[in-house]
Amino acid sequence: MRKKPNIIVSSVDAKRLETLLDALSSNSFPGMVELEAELERAEIVTPEAVPANVVTMNSTVKFRMEPSGEEFVMTLVYPDSEDSQGQKISILAPVGSALLGLTQGDSIEWPRPGGGMMRVSIVEILYQPERSGDFHS
Repeated sequence: MRKKPNIIVSSVDAKRLETLLDALSSNSFPGMVELEAELERAEIVTPEAVPANVVTMNSTVKFRMEPSGEEFVMTLVYPDSEDSQGQKISILAPVGSALLGLTQGDSIEWPRPGGGMMRVSIVEILYQPERSGDFHS
């Protein structure tokens, strides 16, 4: 497996995610251990210091799944903000966890539900709250 790309997470997102994970029982969703590990290795910065090309919570992202090459546009959300139209993806979903903190152009290998690995590549960040001046979403 290749080295994972560096990730950046805002201090607001990190605190909310740690609170969320603390409220869940251990291994309550596939990829929980991986998400916790990502938060541990993340560079935590103030919301104002988040680069404009980084995926944060509530960002709308165009990403590609490999090896299929299929592309999706989704907004990364907390579990209580999911929708049934498939336009939002929970941070607790394996792909959602993989997106957090990546920079446009980055790829990461991530465990697939049920075993194996998938590769997620960030094509474009269409909207990022911090870039738009919203530092508290």
